[in-house]
Amino acid sequence: MEKVINAFITYMHDQKQTSVNTELSYRRDLMKVSRFMEEQGITDVKKINATNLNSYILYLEKNKFSAATISRNIASIKALYHYLLKERLVNEDASEKLKAPKIEKKLPEVLSTEDVVRLLEQPKADNAKEIRDKAMLELLYATGIRVSELITLKISDINMQLGFIVCKDASKERVIPFGSEAKKALSRYMEGTREAMIHDSASGYLFANCSGEPMSRQGFWKLIKSYAKKAGITADITPHTLRHSFAAHLVENGADLKSVQEMLGHSDISTTQIYANMKHSKIRQAYEMAHPRC
Repeated sequence: MEKVINAFITYMHDQKQTSVNTELSYRRDLMKVSRFMEEQGITDVKKINATNLNSYILYLEKNKFSAATISRNIASIKALYHYLLKERLVNEDASEKLKAPKIEKKLPEVLSTEDVVRLLEQPKADNAKEIRDKAMLELLYATGIRVSELITLKISDINMQLGFIVCKDASKERVIPFGSEAKKALSRYMEGTREAMIHDSASGYLFANCSGEPMSRQGFWKLIKSYAKKAGITADITPHTLRHSFAAHLVENGADLKSVQEMLGHSDISTTQIYANMKHSKIRQAYEMAHPRC
């Protein structure tokens, strides 16, 4: 089945121009399906039927996988079957009756402005690593970009004079401004520190790890967790926390949803709407705490 999965990933990359992260997600999900089927003695995708797929979903549920994970797995399976039917590798869609579980929409974890300031103040910029860390954290909060976008930024994506970055994916690009604090931290990093950290002088990447190679998501996650601990932040920070905080703080301070949507790169404004819902929720809480008739 792995050969079929590889062909599917290649198809998605070439025909649908999917992102690297999407392709990794598809591969991870579908390889889990493949291993499950092999344990049932099924190695040919043509032999998989609706009952087999239902058994796999029941297996995920029994092992306490979240509704979001199960939904993503079902979406991956359905995408694979769409490809298999198109290429006439199967005669019927065994995934047709799979239904995603209802996902309870949780508000994202957002830091207060005070927590963000404390976090950004943790790298004291006393050495090359902390100068780099300060620049990365400031730029992440200033632009709301994804961590995967941050670690793949190129020098050519930065316009220091006008104060904006260009983020590109397979199908589009977006321009996002950044403010004076991020500019100051970036300028200091680019004035000698970057050249000292990156081993390959021909590399176009903006940031590097301590070995001179492009930084990984895991490396940045450890970095931000470490600074959060130093700042005394008890919230469970993930690589997405500063992105959520960026969006929530913009909306809270009056930014229109359309502009925030464009900066975040959301294809559907309903995804951005959650930050407006958070604002309304805070207003409601303030009302209930203060109004004498509540």
